[in-house]
Amino acid sequence: MEPVSAVQLNDDLLEAKASVADAEAEVLLDITEKIKLDLEDIENILKNIVELDVINARAVYGLSLGGMFPNLLKLDYKNAVLSSEGFTTKDSSSKILYSPKKRWKLYLPKAYHPLLLQRHRHTLRDAKKEVANAKAEIRRRRLYGDNFSQQETTQIDIKKLQEKVTQVENSPPIPSDFQIADNTRVLLITGPNTGGKTICLKAVGLAAMMAKAGLYVLCSEPAHIPWFDSVFADIGDEQSLSQSLSTFSGHLRQISDIQAKSTSRSLVLLDEIGAGTNPLEGAALGMSILESFAEAQILLTLATTHHGELKTLKYSNDAFENACMEFDDVNLKPTYKILWGVPGRSNAINIAKRLGLPKSIVSDARERYGTASAEIDEVIFGLEKFKHDVEEYVHEAQHYIKLSRELHAKILHTQRIINDQSSDLRYRKMQEISELASAARSTLHMKMRQYRTSSRVNPQPVISDTTTPRALDNSQHSALNVTDSEYSFRKGG
Repeated sequence: MEPVSAVQLNDDLLEAKASVADAEAEVLLDITEKIKLDLEDIENILKNIVELDVINARAVYGLSLGGMFPNLLKLDYKNAVLSSEGFTTKDSSSKILYSPKKRWKLYLPKAYHPLLLQRHRHTLRDAKKEVANAKAEIRRRRLYGDNFSQQETTQIDIKKLQEKVTQVENSPPIPSDFQIADNTRVLLITGPNTGGKTICLKAVGLAAMMAKAGLYVLCSEPAHIPWFDSVFADIGDEQSLSQSLSTFSGHLRQISDIQAKSTSRSLVLLDEIGAGTNPLEGAALGMSILESFAEAQILLTLATTHHGELKTLKYSNDAFENACMEFDDVNLKPTYKILWGVPGRSNAINIAKRLGLPKSIVSDARERYGTASAEIDEVIFGLEKFKHDVEEYVHEAQHYIKLSRELHAKILHTQRIINDQSSDLRYRKMQEISELASAARSTLHMKMRQYRTSSRVNPQPVISDTTTPRALDNSQHSALNVTDSEYSFRKGG
């Protein structure tokens, strides 16, 4: 119900609202017409703003996480090989085996997965923030005079929080060293589950994409990355109920797409190749797939697997290289470090033995596994130990080389200081000698002038009866009557 007296008022209100809407539409239309005149300039400004925002985001990301910008290697398109020479490193803390004369296709010392590093820093920041909040709570309670028991409880909580901060600081992500030679087309990484194989694949792929995007790569210097035209990855489980795809079928479909689209300048990442089916068939299929990628001259393929048969490809094809994730047999846990040039070995039986599985089961498992396979594992273990020792020796040698260079630099610096001081001392002595000589000349000249003056005032008596004394007197007088210039000439200036 609307009162009669309010009808006119409501009508006026509606008319006013309509007038306001019309005015707003007219203003917006007028603004739009004016914008259309400068639409191209506005679009260019917006484009520049977006570009500057992206550049600023890259800079902020680089400052927050650190890292460095790698050297992007150009490709010789005719021969499909990298046109980069070997390079030297000043980072002696890296245990990576490095040859300055060797050509590297990809070199990433101490590389981090960006998400792992970011998660660690966020966790550390939150832990420190909790400590700061707890300290602020203590100050608040003391300010308002709360009882001692509450303060004591808060103190205990702070100790626990500080221990958490220390624990997070002492457990940072473990970096990986990637050193892939120029002639390597396929790198096969083996190792135990949860050992870090997939993280390595993702770290390399992200580093390649970050470098192309103009972002800093989270690694140490020097870092060299090829300019990949594209990065293909088959990582994870692609099974689908709607498309009737199993894990194995999903992987095969992904690999087929990668083979169709990849070029001689592509990076291919394959996780758990040959998995999801019968081990023998999966190993055979995995070997064929990797060999096809090598024959297709794909620039670089990284693959992980549990199939031991794939480790033998290196010994029949120079385009292959082996690497494995290190496993600590004593503590029964992975170290997340890469061992280069060494195939991975089986650890299941050793782990079962150390975990206390009955000896009869372990012995039966070893017999079923086979003596030859066990001997191969022992050989691989020896190679791993030998390689580890060599890396330790190389690291120690690099340390002593660094010390010798520092000592050499100090010796050169000290020698320069001594030479400068000797030159300065020699200059001062020469100045002193010159000043003394000048003073001696001045004194001698003064004495000679005094002598000549006194000779004119008091002449000596002349002896006339003999000629020899007069001649002697004349020679003495002429000798004494020496000018300053003659004296200087006789003294050598």
